[in-house]
Amino acid sequence: MKLPLDTVAQDGVRVRASAGSSSFHRKPTIEKRIAEAKAHLAALEENEVSDDTSRGSSSAKERAVRDKLARAEEALKQVAELQKEQDQRRRGKVETPKEARCSTTDPDARKMKMGDGGFRPAYNVQVATDGASRIIVGVDVTKKGNDGQEMFPMQSQIIANYGKAPQNYLVDNGFVTHDQITKTENAGSQVHAPVHGEKAMKKRGNDPFARKKCDTDECFAFRQRMATEAAQQRYKQRPSIAEYVNAEFRNRGLTQFRVRGLEKVQTVVEWYAITFNLLRLINLGLVT
Repeated sequence: MKLPLDTVAQDGVRVRASAGSSSFHRKPTIEKRIAEAKAHLAALEENEVSDDTSRGSSSAKERAVRDKLARAEEALKQVAELQKEQDQRRRGKVETPKEARCSTTDPDARKMKMGDGGFRPAYNVQVATDGASRIIVGVDVTKKGNDGQEMFPMQSQIIANYGKAPQNYLVDNGFVTHDQITKTENAGSQVHAPVHGEKAMKKRGNDPFARKKCDTDECFAFRQRMATEAAQQRYKQRPSIAEYVNAEFRNRGLTQFRVRGLEKVQTVVEWYAITFNLLRLINLGLVT
């Protein structure tokens, strides 16, 4: 099916991971879990018996312990990466250093702020939808709790799949950064989103649509665009496009993943998208 891609809306939704908050540990605890798993595995190997039934039971236990060990070792690797990220964010700030934590149940999961304001292990599911057809044109899953770096990667996926950039790209305030606007506009799309601090600037008597010192040419063009009534009206289409898909995903059971690991989670989301698109094509009368 050929899509005009006149307007595409992107949104992110956080979905619970198959892990509990209590599974997040600091480096010393993860190292302790690894040592315990290795000791358990060694004991199982030492106590193997020749009886077929016992051997089968022992093999199942070994697989379970090896899986637990592999997840703990991956958690140890990722907790080191998370610690580096935390240290970089804290650089220059006067605050008490915090030790990073990672889940030994699902090392790829991250604690994220959910819709109810609470923090739980989750993944950030990104979905881009064509405005005219309500067909999903791009999906991705990230381990980042915010959407600040997700617009340009999704646009790149759409260009790779469809051979062109969406003309108008609708996102909410969480996607708006100078870097992402610059890259997305350079790649051929016109970004429609709220201008950061618009109400506060107007209250102080400042023009939120005037060029700022940190603006690139693309960011300035974005500000000028969002000052127009036409752009404001187009942006109002975003909820009916993007949030419609999110609601359908929720209604069809995508409230918590039953698999672990980014790769498996990505596969689940792609199956949801394929199912959604098939049903959408049937509703449009394009598939019988």
